[in-house]
Amino acid sequence: MAWLVTGGAGYIGAHVVRAFREQGIDVVVVDDLSSGHAEFVPSEVPFYRGTILDAELLARIFAENPVSGVVHVAGFKYAGVSVQRPLHTYEQNVTATAVLLGAMQEAGVEAIVFSSSAAVYGTPDVDIVTETTPKSPESPYGESKLIGEWLLRDQGVATGLRHTSLRYFNVVGSGEPGLRDTSPHNLFPLVFDALVEGRTPRINGDDYPTPDGTCVRDYIHVADLATSHVAAAKRLDAGEPIEPVYNLGSGDGVSVGQIMSTVAEVTGIRFTPEVGPRRVGDPARIVASGELAARDLDWTMRHTLDDMVRSAWEARQAAS
Repeated sequence: MAWLVTGGAGYIGAHVVRAFREQGIDVVVVDDLSSGHAEFVPSEVPFYRGTILDAELLARIFAENPVSGVVHVAGFKYAGVSVQRPLHTYEQNVTATAVLLGAMQEAGVEAIVFSSSAAVYGTPDVDIVTETTPKSPESPYGESKLIGEWLLRDQGVATGLRHTSLRYFNVVGSGEPGLRDTSPHNLFPLVFDALVEGRTPRINGDDYPTPDGTCVRDYIHVADLATSHVAAAKRLDAGEPIEPVYNLGSGDGVSVGQIMSTVAEVTGIRFTPEVGPRRVGDPARIVASGELAARDLDWTMRHTLDDMVRSAWEARQAAS
């Protein structure tokens, strides 16, 4: 049996594929390459280029491969941009998820791990977010991820679908030099691109109500994240008890300012970042407990902040 990874040619999805293969589990990938890269998919992994809005393509994938479950990573992941493109965001993250669930039902595929997001919480009024913290998304992106969780929940009630949703926090780093974050909106690639091109990196806002005025986030290494996807899939395959949602967080906050200092140390390039305006939809602080995931999904912080920055920088240099 195999697991289908939607968005498996993207930064996170490719690491999930890598983690499955390291544990000897076959995978299949579908990706429209709108933000992914075909070269991120190993040549021996079955790869279908196309959108999961295409129900016929999904039916063909399920017919041609012994898929027992799906890791659903594909989606439009830009919170700030989603404010300007709400309809596109809902199409890619809500409609597409509904189409995928319908195709799974038709094919008798009864397990799914869903890529959710910390954005479902909005700006929480607690120091440490848990899975029961009230949800109050502040962007169409966050809203679309919460709706995705509801779709899984309701399909579980209707059909017995086995499911869990993993709420990501700030995913950074690289598990191998050939896999890097190429998002045009994420902090690490923006900073590294600026340094490589001889420009001064720019951050979004230094007037937040935080110790140094910059956003505080819960940074987690992409390889650690990927490992927990496999643990969730194995738990679903085995029919073991599983929570409907898990936070993948460290419990520790790191500010964007601290990231900038670490980047300067790792790269050896000294700089003072330029400061631009805040991005719409960005909360001041969001830090989460990963206790439930540590209990059930082999979740642990195996990498330091220095590891995260260093591995990401090495991957960026390898691509130059």
